[in-house]
Amino acid sequence: MRRVSVGLRLLVQALFFFAALPLQYLAIRLGWRLAGWLPVYFHRLFLAMFGLRIAVNGRLARDVPVLVLANHVSWLDISVIGSLGPLSFVAKSEVERWPVVGLFARLQRTVFIDRARRAHTAEVNATVARRLAGGDIIVLFPEGTSSDGNRVLPFRSSLVGAARAALSASGAGTIQLQPLAITYTRRNGLPLTRRDRPEIAWYGDMDLAPHLAAFLAGGPFEARVTFGAPIPFDAATDRKRATAKAEAAVRRAFHAAVVPARPEGPNPKAMDKRDVALAVGAQP
Repeated sequence: MRRVSVGLRLLVQALFFFAALPLQYLAIRLGWRLAGWLPVYFHRLFLAMFGLRIAVNGRLARDVPVLVLANHVSWLDISVIGSLGPLSFVAKSEVERWPVVGLFARLQRTVFIDRARRAHTAEVNATVARRLAGGDIIVLFPEGTSSDGNRVLPFRSSLVGAARAALSASGAGTIQLQPLAITYTRRNGLPLTRRDRPEIAWYGDMDLAPHLAAFLAGGPFEARVTFGAPIPFDAATDRKRATAKAEAAVRRAFHAAVVPARPEGPNPKAMDKRDVALAVGAQP
């Protein structure tokens, strides 16, 4: 993209952000439903401005407490997943202190965890449990870090303990753990290869600014989001087994998108507003 074009698009995004900022603070403080939707509109605007297209398979479970377990590839995952509907993320505590990004995360009502403090996991589980009991959808990246875009890392089961805490907090008999696989499949209309995907992924010790500049210069791309079948989680469920089952579902969906099989039915399509609403089972 030309610098002038990129600058104008970033300006539009910034204007939307600063216009929505006081309203979002007020909505969060007063508990308005709008607090969940303003970040969705922000992410959708970002995707539209920079030509990012999403194909969605499956639907997010509704009307029950849902903890989404997703693989993690890049900072772009936040906008891709965040555009699907009102939801919040669990992120490492360092993110809260990052310039600009930390503010974005707080406005998304992110739950922060200090991974250096083992005791903090229990506190985060309790916070997530209260949010789930209140009807919020929480997205957790159980790999604990981001990958190079070519693989799914092993899932950690410790934070899935929030599901058990939510059983007590909500009085519900069952929590749903829903697997979500995100895969970056094309750029400038061409399939991404194993060599290409690490250029989109943000992992290891990469600096954010150069990665963001490369993204802006590289052209539009496509991502595929696949919701797996919800996994019921009740008081008798083994946490580690449930986490392993979710990991297996994410791996299957991820590798099916990386190396797609011959289609046997309708192909997923690029997502428009109706697709978004159907994916999360709600209308804005």
